[in-house]
Amino acid sequence: MSGRNFWIGAVAVLVLGVGLPLAPIVNEYFFYAGYMVLTFVVLATAWNILGGYAGYVNFGPPAFFGVGAYAAVLLFKWLQAPLLLQIAGGAAIAGLLGFGVGLLTLRLRGIFFAIATVAVVFIMETLMINWRYVGGATGLQLLRPPVELFDSYTRMLFAVMAVLSVAAVSIARYIQVSWIGRGLRALRDSEEAAESSGVPTLKLKLFACTVSGALMGAAGAPMPMYLSFIEPASTFNLSYTIGALGSAIIGGMSHWLGPIVGAILLGTLQQVVTVTISSEMNVLVVGVLLVLFVIAAPEGIVGLFKRIFHQ
Repeated sequence: MSGRNFWIGAVAVLVLGVGLPLAPIVNEYFFYAGYMVLTFVVLATAWNILGGYAGYVNFGPPAFFGVGAYAAVLLFKWLQAPLLLQIAGGAAIAGLLGFGVGLLTLRLRGIFFAIATVAVVFIMETLMINWRYVGGATGLQLLRPPVELFDSYTRMLFAVMAVLSVAAVSIARYIQVSWIGRGLRALRDSEEAAESSGVPTLKLKLFACTVSGALMGAAGAPMPMYLSFIEPASTFNLSYTIGALGSAIIGGMSHWLGPIVGAILLGTLQQVVTVTISSEMNVLVVGVLLVLFVIAAPEGIVGLFKRIFHQ
């Protein structure tokens, strides 16, 4: 997709994402479910910057997502900060966490790096469980402030997440087509060869980890207001890892479009299954889709389309 076509599509998504919540005829549940689908678009796109472009499989999305959510709660409770400031604060804190985690873990590789990122999730969850100011283990009830432009807070959050989705995808696309993306792909293929060719592998990995963490934190920041409640067990749930990783694998990790396609497909199916059957079936849906795509289309939907139309 050329740059011009991409920006035309981005503007169209922004207009649709902000315009639909202003239409009173649309069912409220559409925005409630759509918010979650867009959240996974951001999470999958953020995960793919480190996991897809650089090849470092990260099981820690709940840590960054949760830190962003708790940073937003802290800002709201302490300063009564508006939502935009909460999102900026959540992104900044999660980005700093990503940089710190990168410094400590990015010299590890393979399964050792993956295990280290899982440990970060449990560390952050334990810290929040023991921090009473933000609710501790029992959680914290939140009162949504009134909104003026939209009919409900959920509609406003849908519009905000649509903007965040476009921003995350734009960043991921820029990274892919720039020298940063070429460097990340080089170290994914062979880190030793990339280093010997002069690629600053550690700096690129730190950059990817920081940007990925910041975007996940931004995705997590609106969640407390979406639920009007926050508690550690659900905020640091490993289902966010499954959703982010699964969306990228199903859609395709080699292109910025892959996580979007995977997140929309997976998120929509999960919402349909939740409404028609039960929420417990979500994991089964993800598992079946992952098995099917790993066997039949290991390069994801985007890779499958490329293979079909380039023959």
